[in-house]
Amino acid sequence: LALFITGICAYGVATSPALLQLVFGNSAAIWVLFIAELGLVFYTTARINRLSLSTATTLFIIYSALNGVTLSSIFVVYAMTSIAKVFFITAGTFAAMAFVGYTTKKDLTRFGGIAMMLLIGLIIASLVNMFVQSSMLDLVLSYIGVVLFVGLTAWDSQQIKRALAMQTDMSEDSQKVALLGALTLYLDFINLFLYLLRIFGRSDN
Repeated sequence: LALFITGICAYGVATSPALLQLVFGNSAAIWVLFIAELGLVFYTTARINRLSLSTATTLFIIYSALNGVTLSSIFVVYAMTSIAKVFFITAGTFAAMAFVGYTTKKDLTRFGGIAMMLLIGLIIASLVNMFVQSSMLDLVLSYIGVVLFVGLTAWDSQQIKRALAMQTDMSEDSQKVALLGALTLYLDFINLFLYLLRIFGRSDN
């Protein structure tokens, strides 16, 4: 549902010149969106135990809509055929790795710790490349990002399975665990999609 909302919002903004100008015509608007998205994720995850299920769900929906507004730029930069192709590649890869993570007997906990360190390094390198603007470094980081989020999808699926297995009923607390799991997998999917798009969508720029 969150992915659907993101897609609808992204396409809606991309097909409206007025909205595109409003969002991307002013750098302040981008920063406001970026800060709002980070704030919603951190607030929801940090206070999930104090929030009601309905409030947490509403915040997730708002976040997915704001993310869609931010991602509307991909419809301007890339051809629709390229976006569709990469979406299906992402969906197939994501489904396969989620299945692996859910069914494997191997403990992926150690990989999770390594992945978190790699993620921090990837974020730092990406920030540096914003100033360096190296196309080669961007391509290398994109491949690293794909490998990283492919692995994180499997790891997160296993962690979510374990967390839900500890719940004894379908109480509100159990549903909050499921909601956080959905948010985690949503972020994995979006990041995997964007990194794949940066690799396979280049020829359509």
